[in-house]
Amino acid sequence: MENPVSAEPKQDHQELKFPNYRVIMAIPVKNFHSLFFSAILISISIFIFIFPAFSVAESTRSYRTIGFSVDLIHRDSPASPFYDSSLTPSERLSNALKRSHSRLNYFKRCSSMAASSEIIPGGGAYLMTISIGSPPVPIHAVADTGSDLIWTQCTPCTDCYKQNAPLFNPHKSSTFKVVSCRSDQCEILPSTSCLGNSSCSYSVLYGDQSFSEGVLATETVTLGSTHGGLVSIPSTTFGCGFNNAGTFSANGSGIVGLGGGRLSLISQLKSLIAGKFSYCLIPTSSQNSKAGQMHFGTDAVVSGRGVVSTPITSKSPATFYFLTLNAITVGTKRLVLPTSSSSSSSSSSATSINTTGNIIIDSGTTLTYLPSDLYNKLVPAVQSAIGLAPVEDPLGQLDLCYNNSDSLSIPDFTAHFAGADVKLNPVNTFVATSDDVVCLAFAAAGDIAIFGNVAQLNKSVAYDLEKKTVSFKATDCASE
Repeated sequence: MENPVSAEPKQDHQELKFPNYRVIMAIPVKNFHSLFFSAILISISIFIFIFPAFSVAESTRSYRTIGFSVDLIHRDSPASPFYDSSLTPSERLSNALKRSHSRLNYFKRCSSMAASSEIIPGGGAYLMTISIGSPPVPIHAVADTGSDLIWTQCTPCTDCYKQNAPLFNPHKSSTFKVVSCRSDQCEILPSTSCLGNSSCSYSVLYGDQSFSEGVLATETVTLGSTHGGLVSIPSTTFGCGFNNAGTFSANGSGIVGLGGGRLSLISQLKSLIAGKFSYCLIPTSSQNSKAGQMHFGTDAVVSGRGVVSTPITSKSPATFYFLTLNAITVGTKRLVLPTSSSSSSSSSSATSINTTGNIIIDSGTTLTYLPSDLYNKLVPAVQSAIGLAPVEDPLGQLDLCYNNSDSLSIPDFTAHFAGADVKLNPVNTFVATSDDVVCLAFAAAGDIAIFGNVAQLNKSVAYDLEKKTVSFKATDCASE
């Protein structure tokens, strides 16, 4: 289903006077501009100092680079709070494919919309636990490389979705501070406004029509390292959500944005971790409850034999990590992306196949999506390499499927990124849609390309934002 784009709210302009300078702030008539919501923010602000503007990275500037790791849990793993034991593996996969298609629709819209679009993808695939506040309150949140803002539900809540865990209460934290309208953080997000008490309100709309609205604040964020001990990051900007609804699970408490934008957890940790993070995604099954790992700083360095690296291309929006895909090999057949002379795609597209940075790497998208021209070459190449009669997908969602029998021999694939040839094993290229059917985990997507999480299974995927590279190394992630 296409993701609707809400019209921008009508703006009234109100002059707010601060010592030594004047600013004009836009205040939305709808949503936040309710007396009840304003009262909530005013009551919170009674005990909170609203601080002047400062750099997002300033709070970690004095730290030395360290290394630590946290668990990264697939939402369908038995170890996940989202796990539903009543669902069959096929039903879980069907839900994952629907979330994947929803994210694709978002990425398609992004290629034709202004970079300031407030719509961001929904339905991430992996979870991580962080703690917010002093004393720390743990939250189980979706870890999303396709968005930036960290947010959780807060009390008092005007309209929140059902959440099993207690909501975060800013009144009980000694380190909670509301962000001012005149701060850098308030300027970074595309959809913010100024409340009557000069605090910064935010509104984010996700691709599946879910949304979160609240106030921007800073807090101490604590991560529990798998090495033992705790890593605390003071003055981390996050969203305290007072109005949140949509497809969020009652077992989750919000979103941890891991994108490349300035308010993501990665960017706010940048000087502490030297811009380095990595993950290793474990294939999910009902028998496998082991968590994957997400590494930061010195723990995120991937080295040794078999490491290949490809450049990250800087493009808009900065949230996404753009790579360059040149070709895919199936067996011995190399399939090259169409050149600019043979493609009808618009070069202005955010992921146009005519330019560098033509594919987004995303841990929240299940499938790998290819430009239609390349996908239409891939399917017959796979059919030729396998040499068996295809069957229908029992879920009715994927194009090329086979009976999972002893006679099925799946060829190796290689994704040829700029400077990096990444071998894709059968676990990266096919998914089981029933007990006896497997299907190609690729789909056509117009002129958009996304390297999804199935293609990243059993690989150490390391991001170095200072060197602007992503590195890959074949790894048995379950044995990490």
